[in-house]
Amino acid sequence: MGRQYTLEPRGPFSLHSAISFLQGFAPALHGRGGQVGHLHLAFVPDGERRVAGACVRSQDGELVVEVSGPAEPGAAARQVERILSLDVDGSGFPEVGERDPAIGRLQARYPGLRPVSFPSPFEAGAWFVLSQRMQAAQAVALKARITEELGERVAICGDERAAFPAPGVVAELEGLAGLPERKLATLRALGQAAAQGELDGERLRAMGGEAAVEALQRLPGVGPFTAQGIVVRGAGEPDHLATAEPRMAQAAALAYGVDEPLAPEELARRGEAWRPYRSWVGLLLRLGLQDASHETRPHFEMHWRGGERRSARGR
Repeated sequence: MGRQYTLEPRGPFSLHSAISFLQGFAPALHGRGGQVGHLHLAFVPDGERRVAGACVRSQDGELVVEVSGPAEPGAAARQVERILSLDVDGSGFPEVGERDPAIGRLQARYPGLRPVSFPSPFEAGAWFVLSQRMQAAQAVALKARITEELGERVAICGDERAAFPAPGVVAELEGLAGLPERKLATLRALGQAAAQGELDGERLRAMGGEAAVEALQRLPGVGPFTAQGIVVRGAGEPDHLATAEPRMAQAAALAYGVDEPLAPEELARRGEAWRPYRSWVGLLLRLGLQDASHETRPHFEMHWRGGERRSARGR
């Protein structure tokens, strides 16, 4: 048995919704565990070289994280908190929907859903690099192969999984069939930067969204879209309006019932009402757009209403 920590969400949160979201997001390469209601994660925590595993589940009315693997347990638990956006006080998020009825309708449609990040900013950056100018299925298969061939494996409550390789491993990658040389160079640069702490999630969050996005674009091969993806989908920055996301303007237009994609200045104007959860709203907008073009998506339920969350603590 690994070490256990308890997480107490501040504001609405649904573990079921987080699992359902991940099951519909192939690049994440993880979803529920062997038992219904369990979320299994394999990852290399920021600042660590070895793998961690985590089983997240509801137990006796609490949200429990059981950490396994050779990585430092406390670092792994803190990273799980960030992955699930539980390090953010979400008690004010319902007020966004009260100020903006269009967002309120999306909140009602996806109750308790918070952004679920990639396991690390480095892994997020790797995905955005791999997926550029490549069909999604091909990029997913390539990321899975990198994970299986180079990633360290960890047992998670009897379920063995491989994590995306540590930054230092990718930084020394000489080549991989199907991986273009240009993308390999960018991945290696990201790996080197992450190994030196430049992609540390806490560091990026402390910089603020705009500053972090600007700083990341100084890395070779990293443009606005990848930089915003690292900050929002990797570091879990809760209040960044991802204007480089190509579907955001269209998603907002759908939510507000207008015919044309919102101009950047109009999107920014409306986004003022979403503070300090602009990234969270962005997720709901994208899901709304996705649902408009797909007949079905996983069902979402509400769990964990309210309650003050203390920091992850050992038990």
